[in-house]
Amino acid sequence: MHKHPHPRIDLHAHSDASDGTEPPAEVVRRAVAAGVDVLALTDHDTTAGHAEAFEATAGRITIVPGMEMSCRRDGLSVHLLAYLFDPADEALTAECALVRGGRDGRATAMVERLAELGVPITMERVAAVAGDGVVGRPHIARVLAELGVVPTPADAFTAEWIGTGGRAHVTRYAPDPVHAIRLVRAAGGAAVLAHPKAARRGYLLPDAWIADMAEAGLNGVETNHPDHDAEARTHLRGLAGELDLIMTGSSDDHGELTGHRLGCETTTPEAYAAIMDACRA
Repeated sequence: MHKHPHPRIDLHAHSDASDGTEPPAEVVRRAVAAGVDVLALTDHDTTAGHAEAFEATAGRITIVPGMEMSCRRDGLSVHLLAYLFDPADEALTAECALVRGGRDGRATAMVERLAELGVPITMERVAAVAGDGVVGRPHIARVLAELGVVPTPADAFTAEWIGTGGRAHVTRYAPDPVHAIRLVRAAGGAAVLAHPKAARRGYLLPDAWIADMAEAGLNGVETNHPDHDAEARTHLRGLAGELDLIMTGSSDDHGELTGHRLGCETTTPEAYAAIMDACRA
């Protein structure tokens, strides 16, 4: 079964339940084709894709139920990966519903701002691109590219358009990461900080914040990520050692949006076991 001497473990991937481009079953199929043995499905603020992902495994792959929680501190986005929490936990479920509701209102407000800037964009088109998924900025970006306003969806994330602080950017409700970590841990889950040093994407989180989060019960930090350069990885390894955090590696695959890259970065079996143990504890 294993094409590799060690299991290949990818703990961060998206489907069209949020802003990935493919249904959960297709994400699972591609993970198997890429030789991934363990995959975490971590859609933004939702567990909606889990049932379909589990059904698609056919015993070929282990699916870890997870999600990527949208948090914010001092105007900076902080993304928290949550694994194996109780999906029926009331406090965590209510928080995610608040975040999703804020996202819907925010998308409408951003579309209105773009219309004021002369872009012929409609909420109907954005909703059609999002399908059943949680509407996010990448869906707006895809419509802007469709309309020829920007060459590619990635080019929408600038000061001119919908980049953080940009002309058509609108902030939305998101909890402080410390609050989110406490909710995840109280729901029996493990919490891992996603891509904290992805400077290119504006996620350059201060070490002092990461120390705060560690104190609040953060279990790990995503070290090996496609948006982390060698310097960021070295720095995070040192920090993880100091703060006693588990180090993970993940593709953060969004299908066509990122280029199909499931399994391009992986988590060691030891780190995966430590996350599983943290949830059992």
